[in-house]
Amino acid sequence: MSEVKVNKITPTADCGTVTLGDSGDTVAIASGATLTSAGSITNSGTITNTGTISGGTISGTIDGQVNWQTTVKTTNFTATAGEGYFVNTTSASITVTLPSSPSAGDLVGIKDYANTADTNKIVIGRNGEKIQGIENNFTISTEGLSIILIYVDSTKGWLSVGQAKASDISEQALYVTATGGTETTCGDFKIHTFTGPGTFCVSASGNSNGSNSVEYLVVAGGGAGGGCSGGGAGGGAGGLRFAAPSLAPLTYPGKPLAAPANLPVTVQGYPVTVGAGAANPGGAGGPGPGVPGSNSIFSTITSAGGGSAKTDPSPFPEADISGGSGAGSQSSNGGTTREAGSGNTPPVSPPQGNPGGRHHPYPAGSGGVPTINGGGGGGAIQTGGQNPEYGGDGAGFPTAFGSNGESCGSFRYYAGGGAGICRGGASGQPGGLGGGATSTGSAGGSTGDANTGGGGAGARGSNAGPISGGSGIVVIRYKFQN
Repeated sequence: MSEVKVNKITPTADCGTVTLGDSGDTVAIASGATLTSAGSITNSGTITNTGTISGGTISGTIDGQVNWQTTVKTTNFTATAGEGYFVNTTSASITVTLPSSPSAGDLVGIKDYANTADTNKIVIGRNGEKIQGIENNFTISTEGLSIILIYVDSTKGWLSVGQAKASDISEQALYVTATGGTETTCGDFKIHTFTGPGTFCVSASGNSNGSNSVEYLVVAGGGAGGGCSGGGAGGGAGGLRFAAPSLAPLTYPGKPLAAPANLPVTVQGYPVTVGAGAANPGGAGGPGPGVPGSNSIFSTITSAGGGSAKTDPSPFPEADISGGSGAGSQSSNGGTTREAGSGNTPPVSPPQGNPGGRHHPYPAGSGGVPTINGGGGGGAIQTGGQNPEYGGDGAGFPTAFGSNGESCGSFRYYAGGGAGICRGGASGQPGGLGGGATSTGSAGGSTGDANTGGGGAGARGSNAGPISGGSGIVVIRYKFQN
């Protein structure tokens, strides 16, 4: 092979052109060598580079590099192997679809032309191939980023090379898609509200860059109030469990009960159970036997029905007084001391409810106090009262969970305890915020509000009205767009 050694090649005419090689020839730059251009290199053939090319302006096709197209792209387009593109997303996001049926070694370059990719992303459409080994589109969201992708094989697909890093592009955001219940939206979030049984059907599970989990509010049915010739006790609220990390760092009344994380979902149908309130119709002859409220269930989350207050006198049997929140304890004219129902039964963390209030006086017959009453039912964030016998307050939430629940100021409340009642015709007491029923003096009880999980109020006398608990509710919330 002939070898020519010179320090400079100059064309024969001023401003002339030096041509290296003839048509069809290959001009190779040796491995480890550097070709430095302070001006322009115009190539109408192919430059095969195993060294380094730096500086100046190089046009044409260079093996190991891309041919940058100077027409700026402002709409969606499909890339051609071996070319680079300046993409202007000033007005909107743009999708660059990678070449179909690529060969190993094919290159595509992408440059954020107007430094706006942080506002309007450049989407890299995979066109049936993997990117970074993942079967999903990727995005460029870094201002001013320039990246070169090379197709390697069917295992990894397109990979970033050169000065770009794998972290310079990210998997495109995908979002949960689902149906079921009553659907509403709040900003970038979709809300599914179930006031009765149904199915939450997930058709797309999303990913971590968009959403792949859901927030939830699951409230069980409230317990019934108790009837007594002395003073009936209030029913406990249905158990309340929820998770809502997207509401951080907001402060709201229910926040201390929040679970730390959302609930992951996959493509399937999730049956939803909405618990009924405990039925205790009352009427002539006195209230019937109390029974606990029914559980509400979504996926792995079960909220326990509220405890119902005991019924006295016989022949009515005593009810289960413990539950999501506990019922108050029934009053006693004699020496019998009755405990209130426990909340958070069965136990979960964070707790789903609170205990009911004890009857007054406690122990029975002590203190020489003439008033005799049944305790208030427990609520989601407060124990039921003893004297006065108010129902414990439930948990309040911003309207991010919809317009259901009991409105109070800027919050919607759920799972309030039912109020107890005092013997001797004294005025009634309020039920807890969140649908807890209010006791009504000499007449007796009332029912908890529907779809709040509120407890029923205590009743006095043989002609007490209905004292049933309120039904529960299930609300599911997730991000569905950005």
